[in-house]
Amino acid sequence: MGLLPHPSLYNWGLNLSGGKSISTSTQMYGLVRGRVKGRGVLKGGYSPHGQDHWSASYPECGNNAQSPIDIQTDSVTFDPELPPLQPHGYDQPGTEPLDLHNNGHTVQLSLPSTLYLGGLPRKYVAAQLHLHWGQKGSPGGSEHQINSEATVAELHIVHYDSDSYDSLSEAAQRPQGLAVLGILIEVGETKNIAYEHILSHLHEISHKDQKTSVPPFNLRELLPPQLGQYFRYNGSLTTPPCYQSVLWTVFYRRSQISMEQLEKLQGTLFSTEEEPSKLLVQNYRAPQPLNQRMVFASFSQAGSLYTTGEMLSLGVGILVGCLCLLLAVYFIARKIRHHRTQLIFVFLVETRFH
Repeated sequence: MGLLPHPSLYNWGLNLSGGKSISTSTQMYGLVRGRVKGRGVLKGGYSPHGQDHWSASYPECGNNAQSPIDIQTDSVTFDPELPPLQPHGYDQPGTEPLDLHNNGHTVQLSLPSTLYLGGLPRKYVAAQLHLHWGQKGSPGGSEHQINSEATVAELHIVHYDSDSYDSLSEAAQRPQGLAVLGILIEVGETKNIAYEHILSHLHEISHKDQKTSVPPFNLRELLPPQLGQYFRYNGSLTTPPCYQSVLWTVFYRRSQISMEQLEKLQGTLFSTEEEPSKLLVQNYRAPQPLNQRMVFASFSQAGSLYTTGEMLSLGVGILVGCLCLLLAVYFIARKIRHHRTQLIFVFLVETRFH
């Protein structure tokens, strides 16, 4: 999840407004606005060598509560107080088009502030969403991992604490000022219609700084179906300046897109404005050390990864199966007893007449 550009990463240009540029925030963080032609985020930014040197310019990138992380399900702590997440307004598309932007290191969709999250300590309103992905032929792409397993892509939906702060840029510097949803994406058999609302417009913004408008759509369908099954931890932005201000919610259940959609994501966008074009791929950060942080799960038996509803359904299924088995045994035993009674009767009759 990224919000702010890094000067050595070629003016990534992610803004903090969810859709509009904020030059004052750029000045506030002392960010370089210069443009470097023909260079992209892969060469000097997201490559392992580049990531290792982020902290030289932004010390917080080397602190001890960084994101993403590798979530080990056998080490998480069940918290029964974590309620299902409530995405208010996500299923109400509205009438205003949404701005889609290639900012040079990801594709970002601005979101209306009428969207907000319930089930959190405070009200967090939506600002933007963006994606992270790998490259063709590579199994990786997601930033978070679960049990050391990455997926092909990851969606981040960024919200900020509107009860405490007036803007996203202010909230981004404060503990738990941001709440970000992380949705792991894998390849499925069929095209995902919700994600197609974004992916079908990528050709319109193939080069850096290009923008287009997307008709409003049901954003709830971008989320996995089971919102009550997630992991929660305190972390950071996954790009410089790496502020440790994010309350992360990473869903265990994954969303799916087709292979055709994945290839469109991996092969359409460029991190440069003009020739020579540099394909925008592998824009994900490697997992960071947990450093004694707690990772909480909203569901018990995290190792089995069943929700309460799923456990109930499984229990009912097992009960029905046992009843069917008992009935089958009963009728078989009854049939055997009946057959045995007939044999005894025949034997007695034959014995009597002989």
